Amino acid sequence: MNKALLPLSLGLLLGSAHAGERVDLLVRDATVVDVVAGTLQPHRSIAVRDGRILAVVDAKQARKYDAAQVLDAKGKYAIPGLWDMHVHFGGGDALIEENRNLLPLYLAHGITAVRDAAGDLSPSVFEWRDAVAKGTLTGPRIFTSGPKLEGYKSIWPGDLEIGNVAELNAALDQLQGWKVDFVKITDNTLSPELFMAAVKEAQRRGLKTSAHVPYSLTLEEVSDAGLDSIEHFDYAYKAGSPLEKSLGEKIAKGEISSRDAWTQWNATFDPARAMAVYKQLARNGTAITPTINGSHVTTYLDQDDHKNDPYLKYIGPGLQATYAWRVERASKDDAAAVERRHQRFETSAKVLPMLQQAGVTILAGTDAGFLNSFNYPGIGLHQELGWLVHYGLTPQQALQGATIKGARFLGHDDEYGTLDAGKVADVVLLDADPLRDIAATQKIHAVVQKGQVHDRADLDAMLADVARRVAVQQEAARAAKP
Repeated sequence: MNKALLPLSLGLLLGSAHAGERVDLLVRDATVVDVVAGTLQPHRSIAVRDGRILAVVDAKQARKYDAAQVLDAKGKYAIPGLWDMHVHFGGGDALIEENRNLLPLYLAHGITAVRDAAGDLSPSVFEWRDAVAKGTLTGPRIFTSGPKLEGYKSIWPGDLEIGNVAELNAALDQLQGWKVDFVKITDNTLSPELFMAAVKEAQRRGLKTSAHVPYSLTLEEVSDAGLDSIEHFDYAYKAGSPLEKSLGEKIAKGEISSRDAWTQWNATFDPARAMAVYKQLARNGTAITPTINGSHVTTYLDQDDHKNDPYLKYIGPGLQATYAWRVERASKDDAAAVERRHQRFETSAKVLPMLQQAGVTILAGTDAGFLNSFNYPGIGLHQELGWLVHYGLTPQQALQGATIKGARFLGHDDEYGTLDAGKVADVVLLDADPLRDIAATQKIHAVVQKGQVHDRADLDAMLADVARRVAVQQEAARAAKP
């Protein structure tokens, strides 16, 4: 057919088809933040097709794409979607809806993936994981441990309680049947021997492990056994004392309190010894998730009781009620005890740059969720990043802990963690440079999740909807009171 004789409309269609390669989205003229190299790539456009990054190109190359949607990113900074590597969903079946309300809070704050480190709502979390993956539920991608492994009569709700190797194997069979993304192990009533057996058997099965470390075991012991991640930074400090093992065993026997043991660990802390242990952790690939934000909140409740936090409008009344136990516990401390907890926190936090120097993988996680007072899902990760920098990491290192290192830890760095061709199109556009000031991560212009754009108006609508739902729940709770 003679092209010159084609109807104008058809000619325009053909002309458009020849004008460029079709893509679903073009994020145009952003400054791309390379979180691995710590560099900025100005005037880059991100071409997206079928939810994945097709290419990251300069302005000239961007002209070859014919995009169904263009997102103008001039003057904005593009970072990978953020990962909160330690969150919780829980509080009992009565709080399922309140927990589900937390999911949009994460996405509205640029968090496109979370690692759920156990609670008592695992059946619901499994459902949410699948629904988010299918695109039928708004929220971050969920990686979950399911219920954690514990001993008999643990204080934690929702555990799989085990007392021997046969029960351990049955529990791991069950977790694998649920297709958990890692295994969480804690030490409330679990024996050290069964703890070590759990770590080794999970490793044999190819499962990642994450844990609270029993006092009677050293960090070297659990790391050498194959533990993949230690949760909470205060465990790291005792590794610097030659009394780590002996005092830990006394705590386990009830011969000394953890408070008094910490005083002796502090008095005998040897930086050279600590560095040797941290280097061993790095060689073994054992990561640490510091969860500074939650610890900071409870440590300094004497200075800020958080009762007037504006963010409480996003937290349901049932979840707020779970905050009480830590608040009440802290309120019992006299002036001397308050000073001790301040000192313990500040001293323990000083090991963060040592861990980084030793090559330990530091993951950014909040511990946000039920029970953990005023440690808020969403904004909490940005506060965590701020504390990581405050206590010695660079903004780049903190960002890595919330992007590429999180993805790598869970074995998904081939799909997430950086803005490279072939990876899932999870992108956060910021108004300022986070490599210069980590607080820039809070200045979110837009969030792209699997190629779907959520502009500022959309993100604000998510937050408003959560606030509306919580207001209804609060009214219902008030009406139910006698």
